[in-house]
Amino acid sequence: MRAMKRVLAAAVLGTSIGSGMVGAAIADPVLVELFTSQGCSSCPPADEILGQLTDRDDVVALSLHVDYWDYLGWKDPFASPAFSERQRAYARAAEKTMIYTPQMVVGGRDHVVGTKAMKLAADIQRHAELPDRVQLEVGRTGDTLKIKADMLVDINSDVMVYLVRYDPKKTTKIIKGENSGKTLDYHNVVTDWTALGRWTPSAPLTEEVKISGDNPAVVILQEGMSGPILSVARID
Repeated sequence: MRAMKRVLAAAVLGTSIGSGMVGAAIADPVLVELFTSQGCSSCPPADEILGQLTDRDDVVALSLHVDYWDYLGWKDPFASPAFSERQRAYARAAEKTMIYTPQMVVGGRDHVVGTKAMKLAADIQRHAELPDRVQLEVGRTGDTLKIKADMLVDINSDVMVYLVRYDPKKTTKIIKGENSGKTLDYHNVVTDWTALGRWTPSAPLTEEVKISGDNPAVVILQEGMSGPILSVARID
């Protein structure tokens, strides 16, 4: 049964919706954030599903490891209190009273149990079909990242500009906790989530940021601290 579920998830999540490329006149990719933990026995299937999403051009899939399961006997080396707080902020914005793992947040709006592949696929498709709200262009030359954006619609709040760095793949042998004895792969593991500042969309955004290292990066424009994702651009 578990193998059949993996095949179903692969078929559903592998369905082409379109592609998103910086500078192209096509839809932005959809941001999918997985809140997960190595201390959570329910999380490995969701981690696998996220791994299937990482090959798609129309999705930016990120793995954010939370720290609130570390007390169970295994300290997740990728976990950050900042990622736990980001998940809590999403819960507050949605007027929810609890957080859990594995959870995926699609486009900053839809909350999905991380193992529900059919629901996840439907949410991704719905977000992919939404009209673009921001024209975002991102390019890297050496150690300089250039960001340009123009708002295409009127909104009533400032926009947070985030720069995210991640490791495409990490493998961990877990020796304690609920996943003890397993060697697990993790994909697009977020290593740094930096707020570059707030953009007031009454004027175009033009910004240059120093960037180092070979790890991929993502620029995210989000309405407020935990509102809808307005635009996403990946820099490989």
